[in-house]
Amino acid sequence: MLTLSARGPEDLLAAVPVILGFEPEESVVMLTFGGRHTFHARVDLPPVEHEDELVDLLLAPARRHGVRRVALAVYADTDRHPGWHTRRLARRLVRAFEGAGIAVIACLGVRDRRWFDLVGRGSPEHGVPFDPERHRFRAQAVVEGEVIESSRSGLAARIAQDAAAAALVAPHLATQRPCDGDAVAAILERCLAGGALPDDQETARLLLGLAVPQVRDRAWWGMTRAASRERVRLWTDVTRRAPSGHAADVAAVLAFSAWMAGDGALAWCAVDRCREEQPDHSLAALVDDVLTAAVPPAELDWPAALDPVIADTARRGREA
Repeated sequence: MLTLSARGPEDLLAAVPVILGFEPEESVVMLTFGGRHTFHARVDLPPVEHEDELVDLLLAPARRHGVRRVALAVYADTDRHPGWHTRRLARRLVRAFEGAGIAVIACLGVRDRRWFDLVGRGSPEHGVPFDPERHRFRAQAVVEGEVIESSRSGLAARIAQDAAAAALVAPHLATQRPCDGDAVAAILERCLAGGALPDDQETARLLLGLAVPQVRDRAWWGMTRAASRERVRLWTDVTRRAPSGHAADVAAVLAFSAWMAGDGALAWCAVDRCREEQPDHSLAALVDDVLTAAVPPAELDWPAALDPVIADTARRGREA
């Protein structure tokens, strides 16, 4: 697990892409400290009329987990969000958090590779130049094998369809029998034990089987954190090779696996990939809930209700 120790504004901002796995754009990022569980969040920078929703979206999980301190960073393009907009949003965020008894140790704006103190006098009027790519945190991440994308779309591209690979799987969808629960378990056991990936026929069988809710449950229900990273690798491969119209179920399983592995950004991308085909997918809704509520995988209690906030969604996912 990569450990970063921030001592000032540039350290905080350099930590953000390492934590998220990509360079944020048009976003508000929250880093939390001193709560029962450490978590971090990124949300799209909203238009003015939706600022209240953004404040609630960030404040609710911070209060739920007993967070004591937060650092906030607003990434904004000058043309879309002028300086007065980001400063006003920053003041609203600070008022809301401090009103809830949560200290704001920094509220920084980022624009054109410069950082600004949005609520204090910690930076000159035109900001302070900085380059996160040259920061020691980036070098540390590279040594640890972490991959940092230049944008969220770059992260999403990791699980986008590989058209050539999907074309090889497509003919088998008409000739292969769908996996049942035991077959899913057997393929997982074989692949995870040997570091292999499913072949084209197995991929087709998995895609057909995962369309059945009871079979899909065998792919995610009871997953351990220890096994989750290898499952992310496997389900990423199957998601990329899924022909159009067959990606929703495996993308949802990938989303759950990524959440279990502690990769919330990839989990969100997988939820989006699932919803491109099935907007109301029950397992995607479950992952959406745990991510929005910042529920850590350590809180997962098999087979009890995952959490009062998401228990109903979990039940719907099992019964769908």
